[in-house]
Formats: sequence, C-alpha cells, structure tokens
Amino acid sequence: MPTKANFFRRILIWRYKHISEKNFLFLLSLIVGLLAGLISVFVKNITFALEAVFEKGIILSENSIYFILPIIGLFLVYLFVKYISKKYGDHAIPTILYSLSKKDGILNKKSIYFPLITAPLTVGFGGSVGLLGPAILSASAASSNLGRLLHIDRKTRSLLIACAASGAIASIFKSPIAAIIFAVEVFSLDLTFASLLPLLIASVSSVITSYFFLGDSVLFDFHVTDKFAIKDTLFYITLGIGTGFASIYFTKIYFAITSFFNRFKSARKKLIVGGIAIGVMLFFIPPLYGEGFGFINNLMLGNDIDALGNTPLNEHLDNIWIVIALLFGITIFKAIAMTTTFAAGGTGGIIIPSLVMGSALGNVVAKVINNCGLGFNVSEANFTLVGMAGLIAGVLHAPLTAIFLIAEITGGYQLFVPLMITASMSFIINKNGLDHTIYTKELLEKGTILTQNKDKNVLTLMKLDSVIEQNFVQLHPEMSLGDMLKNGVAKSNRNLFPVTDKDNNFMGIILLDNIRSVMFDQSLYNSTTVETFMQKPPEVIYYEEDSMEKVMAKFQQSGAWNLPVIRNKKYFGFVSKSKLLTAYRRELINFTS
Repeated sequence: MPTKANFFRRILIWRYKHISEKNFLFLLSLIVGLLAGLISVFVKNITFALEAVFEKGIILSENSIYFILPIIGLFLVYLFVKYISKKYGDHAIPTILYSLSKKDGILNKKSIYFPLITAPLTVGFGGSVGLLGPAILSASAASSNLGRLLHIDRKTRSLLIACAASGAIASIFKSPIAAIIFAVEVFSLDLTFASLLPLLIASVSSVITSYFFLGDSVLFDFHVTDKFAIKDTLFYITLGIGTGFASIYFTKIYFAITSFFNRFKSARKKLIVGGIAIGVMLFFIPPLYGEGFGFINNLMLGNDIDALGNTPLNEHLDNIWIVIALLFGITIFKAIAMTTTFAAGGTGGIIIPSLVMGSALGNVVAKVINNCGLGFNVSEANFTLVGMAGLIAGVLHAPLTAIFLIAEITGGYQLFVPLMITASMSFIINKNGLDHTIYTKELLEKGTILTQNKDKNVLTLMKLDSVIEQNFVQLHPEMSLGDMLKNGVAKSNRNLFPVTDKDNNFMGIILLDNIRSVMFDQSLYNSTTVETFMQKPPEVIYYEEDSMEKVMAKFQQSGAWNLPVIRNKKYFGFVSKSKLLTAYRRELINFTS
C-alpha cells in the first residue's frame, strides 16, 4: 500500500510533466486567494458572532458594563498562550517582512491557526484593534507552507505570500485593486506582469469567496454624493497636514506605550495594567470599543450622537463644540487604546484603527470649518472619507493603497483629487518626520527589511554564510619564518594568511607580498617570527553585527580584496570581493527575473 509521501511524490512528478511553471503559478495563486478568502470569512464570522452575542445580550442592553469585556477577552488570550501556544504571536506584517528577507519566505505553521483563535477573542470581546493583520498573517502562513509542501523556490513562495496578503485585504474590504497595490507598496514587490497577474488572480478569487459566503454586504454602507469642489482644495491640504502630523503621533505613541509595557517582565502584570487602562478608556469613550466600523458608518451618515454612544457628556451633545471635542478625543485615544490592547497581550492589526482615527479627525476638521463662523461649508462625509486615506497613507507609508482603498470601499472615485491631495501631503509629512513605520522600525534598524531600492533588497536577501571561505591556513604569532614557509605557504594556494593565537582569537594577517623579499633568506628562518610580518587588516567583518549592505560598504571604503570575519570574537574565515560580487550578481538575476 503506497504511503502518503509516495502518493504526494507521484502528484508532484505528474505536475512537473503536465503543467508548466507559469500555469502552475497561476493555479497556486488561485488556490491561495481562495484560502485567504476562507480565512478572512472565518475570522470575521467568528468575531462578529461574538460581538452579536454581547450586543444583544443582557450585558450590553442596560447595564453599560461593556468596558469589562475586553479584559475578559485579554484574559482568555493569556490562558491560551500560557497553556497552549506557549508564546505570544508577533505582529503580522513585521513577521511576514522578516520571513521574506531573512527566512526565504518560510512562516511557522502555528501562524496559520493561532491568529484565528486569539484575534476573535481580542476583537470579539471589544479589544480596540483590527482583524486584518491576523487574517493576513494566517493566510500568508498557509501559502508559505503550501509552497514548502510543493517544493517551490523562494521567489515564488514570496510572491504567494504577497498573493495571500492581497487576498485577505480584498476579502475583508472587497477592494481587489487596493489589495494588489498594498502588496506592491508594503512588500516592495518588483512589479512586472509576471507578479501582477498572480496578485490579480488571488485578489479576485478571494473577493468572489467573500461574496459567496457573505453576500454583497459591505463594511461601509455609504456612497459619495457630494462632488469635489475646487474651492475646498485648501481645506483638503489642511486635512493632509493634520493627518500627516496625526500619523506621526500614531506611530510615536505606539512605540512609547510598547516601550512602557516592555518594562513589565510578567505577562500577567501587562494584562492587569493594560486591562484596567482599556476599561477606563472605554468607560469614558465608548466608540473605542471593538474595531470601530459602526463608528465610521455613523459618522459618514451624519449620525454623530449614535457614533459617540453613551458618554458622561450626553446631556451636552446639543453643543457642537462638545461633539467636536469628543471626536477629537477619539482621534487622540484610539491609538492609545489600540497599542494598550497589543501591549496587554491582545492580537490584532493597525490598519482598521488607523481608519477609525482618520475618520474622526476628518470629521473634526470639517465640523470646525463649518462652525467657525466664516461662512464656509464643506461635506463632512467627504472629509471623513478623505481623513481615513490621510491616516493610512501616513501610518503605512502607502499613499496609493490609501487612495484606492477609500475609493473602492465607498464608491468614492469622484473624490480622487482630494484623496490624492490629502494622502500625498500626509505621506510627505510623515516620511520627513519618520524614516520608518510601525511595521518596519525594528527591521530597518537590523537591516532586514525589503524596500523599493532594488540594490538594498538584493543585499538584504543575501546571506553572509554563503560567501564566507574557510580554506585558509592559519598561522600563529610565535611561529618562525621557516615554520611559516613550510607549514603555511607551501601548503596553501592563497596569498593571504590569518594569524590567530592558541584560543583562535584573531591577531592580524600576513600577505605573501609582505614576506616575498625575505622568504629565500635562510638566515632569517629561525630568527624571525610571524609576528614580525603581521599587520592589521584594512577592515574586519563582524558576523553578528554586519549586514550584507555594511559588508559591501566595507569593501568599497577599504579597497581590500579579502576581509576577515570575526564570529563570537574568534576568527571564522574570509570574504573575498570576487565571491561577494558573484553572489550579488546571481541574486540580482534571481530577484529581477
């Protein structure tokens, strides 16, 4: 009876014989899109089911103690981590980006199903985060492991991960064009027809899957009716400036709160402190509860009272400036509530909280313009939409994604001009204020992030181990010239020799040119030692610290053809410029082909 492995091997052999690589990639992108759609539908339905139970149940009907629910959800996540997963999940996009740059696009199998458990527990119980990140991570992990199972190469596996991310976004927002652009902007894909078509197939199949299971329901029940007026251009520029600085605030508050919680070594302490903080914020600002789609919908429809919910200032909501103050408070505290949810152990994403914060800020700007007493009148719904694009463009450094996402999910193509104005202004301000995003800061500092710079991408994908050579004869400082010639020069085809002590600590190098003038002078064979001819190398490569970009820079600055490698403070080998450039050229061909 054939084993499972033999059966699978037969399928692979049949595939190699009957399906071309190009058609196989198209088939895989279709399958990945379907998987991404199913995962997104699953995580949405489970979460919405939990939310429906609490919204219709006794807890939320009259008692107004919903602010306790996120603490319960975080506690359940804590129990799951402690007794089942044993490890808190990493943030979705940074995890994927790191796997693409340093792990050949390989993601842990646990990343397929763990987010499907912890994200609904976090968001379904009212955690102030989004579902998109966990859906992207789960779908990407599924596509990565499918690729490993089918023995596909690194480049194709990376493209399938981008297809999975694109599919998850397309399924949740029903916006296939924005999903494709997200994969290109955030994952820094080298956009060609070969990569565009699989992304398109994955996005479309994922959207169809979403329509099949969820019907034609949309996240935002709103369509643009107020056209763009040229007289409002200055106001949209103002909104772009505002969202730009707000996106900087969003990023900085994220790292500040994360740094604060990192002081707590115990996950239980993080849960207690974070849970109490979230509960207090929700008590005073109810719209911070959950993802916030209801809040956005109410704002766009002009239902300010429903959007704000039951607050301690309900009796004063007939005063427009109180409403503006409360909405601005949501702008400030959404980022705090989101980050606190993460820091306390919750699982989620940042894109949807960015939309909530942007919608509140856009609405605030419109209300201030309309009520400042100068006779101006702008569309609050349009500013709410465009504010979302501004925050996304700044926070993610992805202006095209922001423009097409908002245009697609609301049918707001009439707002393309203001969307471009605000998104570009926000992106420029954030880019000048911050060199990184929430996704890329740590990876950027380590030199492990793919960017739109092709040269840097190639160096990031290269591995130092692949260019280290270790077939060098080692010399020791106390060796005589005669011993060096007999046991070193005579036995090596190299013109370079590392000098190390008895503990393999690196001391220096000897070049054949250094001893050429004395190597035949037998009178010096016993009277001189290696230490006499030893010299310092022009540069040293540190295995644990130096990225490939830094290694290349050291060769360029020193002019050397070989540089020693130090690992754990010990001599480890040499890197030659010729081998480094050969490996670079090979990686460049593979990256761009």
